[in-house]
Order: sequence, then structure tokens, then C-alpha cells
Amino acid sequence: MIRNGHGALGGAERPVTGGRRDVRVWCDGCYDMVHYGHSNQLRQARAMGDYLIVGVHTDDDITLTVDGRDTYEEVKQAGRYRECKRTQGVSTTDLVGRMLLVTKAHHRGQEMSSEYREYADSFGKCPGGRNPWTGVSQFLQTSQKIIQFASGKEPQPGDTIIYVAGAFDLFHIGHVDFLEKVHGLTERPYVIAGLHFDQEVNHYKGKNYPIMNLHERTLSVLACRYVSEVVIGAPYSVTAELLDHFKVDLVCHGKTEIVPDKDGSDPYQEPKRRGIFCQIDSRNDLTTDLIVQRIIKNRLEYEARNQKKEAKELAFLEAMRQQESQPQGESDYDF
Repeated sequence: MIRNGHGALGGAERPVTGGRRDVRVWCDGCYDMVHYGHSNQLRQARAMGDYLIVGVHTDDDITLTVDGRDTYEEVKQAGRYRECKRTQGVSTTDLVGRMLLVTKAHHRGQEMSSEYREYADSFGKCPGGRNPWTGVSQFLQTSQKIIQFASGKEPQPGDTIIYVAGAFDLFHIGHVDFLEKVHGLTERPYVIAGLHFDQEVNHYKGKNYPIMNLHERTLSVLACRYVSEVVIGAPYSVTAELLDHFKVDLVCHGKTEIVPDKDGSDPYQEPKRRGIFCQIDSRNDLTTDLIVQRIIKNRLEYEARNQKKEAKELAFLEAMRQQESQPQGESDYDF
């Protein structure tokens, strides 16, 4: 077991008073390509008790046991099962589709392309019906969703305000390691992450980047405990106006290439002129490009895996429907 030692937000135990026993919550899943939907699930699970333990499955899916029974049957019978509300509009399946089809519809605010629609209707569906868990759907941003993820904390006197900027696309452990290094630079850090507009990211990254649109990337970054605030649609060049507005003390960038602005200028020339720029080596080489390359390389394997998983889940849903339609006393399980 790997223990998260980052305080209350990271899952450490809260102080308990009055002799009350801690409520320990177990939550498990595959968590392949962790996105803000996973973060929202863990946020909800954490709120159900004092201490959260997360189980990560092996590459074999365990929706059902080997004999076809519900893996949560025992805890359901004991009255200790709770469900987190699903975050609509995001799934690993959908993100993989964006990578494989090189589509830009997800960040152009347009309807799905005919090719992507065909993908959505096949990869998110298998014979017997559409899977409500992994089926493709459109993400709709709301202010309430942002509030759920935001810390709501403003910088306090004595805080060091640190600004970082980038795409933070497919928010992954490489990003987390970078932000952790940034957060550890001072005793009282207040990290502001500037997220570039989709069109800006596409300009310097090309292809179908960003894979996640601006609103999705916002929630992903807000879910990180090292980030205090997010600038939604930050300018590519770190301007004097931005630095003054947020009273920035330090500007950090990773070891990735700094692409010149459209006019050929260095986007970090102002913080460099002020002597507040530094580069951070996270010692993690994982990039969004590498993740995309893995998906493309293993496309056929992934599609077969996903369809097999969907078939099992749909069979389970049908079994549940049949049990619910039986008169009381005839059901095999008491949920």
C-alpha cells in the first residue's frame, strides 16, 4: 500500500473528537488515464468519511466475479455500499476516440464530425444497447462544477504567489510532479495555473491538440491539490499586466521547449527581465505526446478490451433489471 502523506486534502485522517470511531472509506477502479471524472468520484468518496483508501485494479476488469456475480454483493448485503454520482460528459473511451481520430471538434465548439459520430455510435455501444458508463457523451460545463473543484482560497499576506502556464492537456503524473516541485519551492506557496485557449494550444502543438478542451482542462487542474487558482484562457505571453494584476512573485516553467509567440518573441521575456523566472526539472519524462503514442500503438488491443468490458457491463445491467422486476422474496440478492 502506498500512503498519501499530503495532509487532509491528500487523504490523511482528520482529527476525531468525542471518541467517535473514524469512518474509513474504500473506493476502487481502473483509473486508466485519470481525468476530472475520476477526481470528482474520489472527492465525493472522501466526503463520505474521515479516511479514504483507493484500490487500483490490475489490467483485468472486475465488474463481475469469475462466476458472474456482483463484486460488491457482500458489502451491499451488509448495508455498507454507497455510490458516487457520475460526472456526465467524460470518459476514458471518449478521450481515446479524440486521440485516434485526430478530430478537433471537441475544442472548436462544433458538432461532432461524421467520422467521430460514427466512432461514438460504435465504440461507445455494443450489441444489446448503449453502456451508460463508458458511452460517449458531450461535456457541458457549469459554474457549479467549477465550484465543486475550486479551493475558494485567496492569497494571504506572506504567501508567495507562483505563476505557471501551459496546456496541461490529459492532466497526468508528469504535470503533477512538476506542480509538486513548484509547490515545494517556498513555505507558503499560492500557485496560479494559467491555461491557454484551445486555439492557442493548437497553434503551438499542432495536430488535434489539445485532446481536452479548455473547460475540461480547467477541472483537471483545479482537482490538483498543489494548485490554488486557475486563469481560464491565459495569454500565451506572460505580460506585465498579468504579473501586476496577480502580484506574481515567481514564474516557473518545466524543461519542455518554450515555443516563441506568434511575433517571434519569448513568451517569458517579461518575468526574465524582472528576474523572477525559473525552470523546474520534475524528473519525470512523461508527456501528453507519449500517452497519445501509446494509445495509437495499442489501438486494436484497446478497442477489443473496451468492447469485452462493455459486453460484461451490459450483461450485468440486464441481470440487475431482471432481479428488480421480480416480486419481493424471489430475488437472489437483497440490495
